[in-house]
Amino acid sequence: MNHDSMPTRNNPSQTNDIGARTDHRLGQIVRLLTDHPMLVVSGTKIAEELGTGRSEVWRLIEQLRELGVAIEGHPTEGYRLVSIPDLLLPEMLAPKLKGTIFAENIQHYYRVGSTSAAAMQAAAEGEREGAVFIAEEQTSGKGRGGHDWDSASSVGIYCSVILRPNLAPADVLVISLAAGLAVFAAAEELTGIRPDLRWPNDVLFGDKKFCGILTELNAEVTRVRYVVVGIGMNINQESFSGELQDIATSVRIETGRSWSRVDFVAALLKSLDREYRALLDGSVSAHKSILHRFEQRSSYARRREVHVEENGGYDGVTEGLDSRGFLQVRAADGLRTVLSGGVRARNAKI
Repeated sequence: MNHDSMPTRNNPSQTNDIGARTDHRLGQIVRLLTDHPMLVVSGTKIAEELGTGRSEVWRLIEQLRELGVAIEGHPTEGYRLVSIPDLLLPEMLAPKLKGTIFAENIQHYYRVGSTSAAAMQAAAEGEREGAVFIAEEQTSGKGRGGHDWDSASSVGIYCSVILRPNLAPADVLVISLAAGLAVFAAAEELTGIRPDLRWPNDVLFGDKKFCGILTELNAEVTRVRYVVVGIGMNINQESFSGELQDIATSVRIETGRSWSRVDFVAALLKSLDREYRALLDGSVSAHKSILHRFEQRSSYARRREVHVEENGGYDGVTEGLDSRGFLQVRAADGLRTVLSGGVRARNAKI
């Protein structure tokens, strides 16, 4: 598991197996049944809502059941949800995101190679800003440096968004930092537990990682064409195996209870929307505010003994962020600026 964040360039033609987008009618059925939680909804009514026949409704209901949605009933009697499914469907998310740039174009996959690969390909083809790509499971989730991200089905959040900021390529790091602040705010708001930010954008509970962010861009020399921010969050995992058990955690492990992933995604994207809109006003104060708040919320930003995985690796003590958002580390040979390397506490496993 490693879904780190630094701006990286990506060739949109070199994508993973994207996978098929979820049939939007599945979300319509879930929404309809959710709106009538105590009632049996007839196959005829569902067919009318979908503009299809009852036999097609039966096929779609069976597909939802195969995906783990508990639905009682059959064609002659109608259907009822046994419990509200924790699926990240557009029909479940969009009402919670009204007023944000992310509400209008949510693209859902039950299984995808990588949400960021799907988003990068769509952005290259002209997809508009604010498009959200979200999956129940990733088969090729990646982080910075090509590390794998463990993407178990329907327990985590695997989400990427397209942004088209009016920024120079050298300034894109601030978006990664803003995304980290958005994750921090969402996690603290919902759980009451204060997480930690490790530059460039790992989010931790204690000394274990529960979220990583990968920011990729396509740019000209002086202008960013588009940015894809990919966020992987461990929400309802009960445990991790192998080497992950020493370095990874989840919201469920930390709190002792399961959580609605829909609520987490909504809180995350609303917070990211606020951060991004403030940044787009172009003011110096908005940029400085992101850097200042990141330093305040990160135990790694200042006076932390760290090991930097850059230029062969070196040890030092952190001395805050520079004006662009890069981490400064006082090493044996003087003050260094970390441009792309990973940073971890000295002698730590992650």
